[in-house]
Amino acid sequence: MREGQAMPFHPYADEAATLRIGGLTAENRLDRVSLHGSLDLTRDRAGLERARRLKALLDATLAALEGEAERLPDAVQTGRNTDSVRNPFG
Repeated sequence: MREGQAMPFHPYADEAATLRIGGLTAENRLDRVSLHGSLDLTRDRAGLERARRLKALLDATLAALEGEAERLPDAVQTGRNTDSVRNPFG
């Protein structure tokens, strides 16, 4: 994504969108945005572009949260709706 382009990743809008910035992956969920990996912000034009993309992601995430700040729960429960699976090695 170049500066000024629309961001195709809309935080909390779906359960499928992902965004890669260097080695960092952002995964969209309805109740969270998860970040995985690492990102080098090198002192060059490529580092500047990655820093801008990371800032755009964080700005969009913050705007989404601030837009509904009064309705947000204190904390989202994670790990619910999981199934137990028998250990195939045990």
